[in-house]
Amino acid sequence: MATLVPAISSRIWRLNLLRSPKLFSQVKAMKPLPSPRRLGLTPPLNSSKTHCCASDCSSRQAQLQNPSSSESPEVDITMLGIETSCDDTAAAVVRSNGEILSQVVSSQAELLAQYGGVAPKMAQEAHAAVIDQVVQDALDKAGVREKDLSAVAVTIGPGLSLCLHVGVQKARKIAGSFNLPLVGVHHMEAHALVARLVEKKLQFPFMALLISGGHNLVVLARDLGHYIQLGTTIDDAIGEAYDKTAKWLGLDLRRSGGPAIEELALEGDAKAIKFTVPMKQHKDCNFSFAGLKNQVRLAIEAQNVTPEIPISAANSKERSARANIAASFQRVAVLHLEEKCQRAIEWALKIDPSIKYLVC
Repeated sequence: MATLVPAISSRIWRLNLLRSPKLFSQVKAMKPLPSPRRLGLTPPLNSSKTHCCASDCSSRQAQLQNPSSSESPEVDITMLGIETSCDDTAAAVVRSNGEILSQVVSSQAELLAQYGGVAPKMAQEAHAAVIDQVVQDALDKAGVREKDLSAVAVTIGPGLSLCLHVGVQKARKIAGSFNLPLVGVHHMEAHALVARLVEKKLQFPFMALLISGGHNLVVLARDLGHYIQLGTTIDDAIGEAYDKTAKWLGLDLRRSGGPAIEELALEGDAKAIKFTVPMKQHKDCNFSFAGLKNQVRLAIEAQNVTPEIPISAANSKERSARANIAASFQRVAVLHLEEKCQRAIEWALKIDPSIKYLVC
């Protein structure tokens, strides 16, 4: 769950992404998603604007209906959200007041361990095998039927196209059968906004750090559908670096690379290996983890670590070496995030001094 850091998403099909002031040399614009009509999606309810988990999807549309404005009428909306962008099949039912009625997730942890990461075709087949049951379980736990829904929201990107297709097809089927509006949701925008479900005091503007297996963004959220991208990765995302490092260290990937690295790092010396913090000479807010990944690979080779030997079978000396690599990698990866976020905070406060929170 996102947290609020006192003191101080992502773009959708019609997002008004502003150019930020020229405090730094360049800001890359996020790529637009295809028009919802190309995906067979209808426009959102009463809006010209169009996760994490499926509750992100439904909360995004619920917030459009209930933006906490005294000028907006109260409308009781019950949304079904469907999420299949990568390796988990998820569905949730959420009301416009922020109440999560149900949330069901089917994990592909075994596939992750078997293939050493996400295999798109296998992930698609796994989604297809469970999507009907996951959605039905979400409806049953919420105590609602399809005809009780106000609309259906579904992730339409970014993500793996094969996996996204499964969720979109399921959402279209439900929406078509019960004559419901179908809402396409941008994965990263949903991540940025889901904190507002539980943190009622979180109002615009605020900052958000969005990190996942395939994405690394720091954005200034000024309003619904109105974001400024302050920084992004120029190569790999931090999740990719964690997953690859975990794989090279022979860790159990069923919980993904992040938790596996974090657990092993507790046994190691975070200063044992002198990894270089990426992009220290660059005074912008962009991230880079490809070079750090390469440093880890070279350290593993120097320590004669054999990735084919799982950590559970490593002797005490090799386990200690792997733990030192994990701890040293984690320290530098997080330090890189901290440094870039600090610069982004300074930049954002020049754009809008009223910012009080960083969501991460």
